[in-house]
Amino acid sequence: MIGGFRRASMFKLDRLHALDIAEDVELVPFDLTDEGNMQRVINATGPDELYNLAAQSHVGVSFEQPVATADITGVGVVRLLESIRQVSPETRFYQASSSEMFGNVRAMPQDESTPFCPRSPYAVAKVYAHWTTVNYREAYGMHASAGILFNHESPFRGVEFVTRKITLGVARIKYGLQNKLKLGNLAAKRDWGYAKEYVEAIWMMLQQPKPDDFVIATGENHSVQDFVEAAFEDVGLDWEQYVETDPTLLRPGDVGLLLGEPSKARQKLGWAPKTSFRELVSLMVEADLRRAAFEAQRDQFKVRIS
Repeated sequence: MIGGFRRASMFKLDRLHALDIAEDVELVPFDLTDEGNMQRVINATGPDELYNLAAQSHVGVSFEQPVATADITGVGVVRLLESIRQVSPETRFYQASSSEMFGNVRAMPQDESTPFCPRSPYAVAKVYAHWTTVNYREAYGMHASAGILFNHESPFRGVEFVTRKITLGVARIKYGLQNKLKLGNLAAKRDWGYAKEYVEAIWMMLQQPKPDDFVIATGENHSVQDFVEAAFEDVGLDWEQYVETDPTLLRPGDVGLLLGEPSKARQKLGWAPKTSFRELVSLMVEADLRRAAFEAQRDQFKVRIS
């Protein structure tokens, strides 16, 4: 198995080590802004399947860096598909599309035929990448599929995303490491599922004889406040004593409600979510409680040393 990574001043393998697969993955530099680099890597490795999970993927950051988001998240997929077409056209390709593409939703729930109405530079770039994938599939006969994934979370989620911000904040509050948790729009509703199960759906897409697009979701939605209440309940604390709304965290074009309809994935892939919303919150809180306990012990050790 080969994994592409973007060169940076800091190189982290913590997630691979946590999953105990670091020894099984050969890592190679792979940059969505450099078509020559991508062609050389694809030519050298000859992949049977290529999964594009790379992007500038933070919605809030996309408002601050719209051009970089467009170049990486949008145009980067054109470079990647063109590299595959020229160097390894038999490679099966997966594009990570996003529920954010639905934006100001035109139908409830959202399925593969629901019109897109993006409300952020990130979502606009994802729409461009999505239709590029469809175009290469139809124009060149490539086995190119897109998974329109609704929010998929796990203990490995980056702390800049609201779910991990909540669960890590709850854990740190429980251990006395912070006093307050500042959040933006508590009323926003999302369809939240377990990332591990969504990756299984992604793999299933490229095992199909014909490429296609699939919505991957649970078919349920919950508000940010629901997530907050569940997380604080897990540690026996009253969320209202600790949570503050910060207007600076509100986005210029916020998406209020997303709800996926995964019937096609159930019927054609045989895929269905197994982990409930409540179970997902708990497994994330439990993981962050372990992290916070380690942090608290480390801080106490530093105090004793000093």
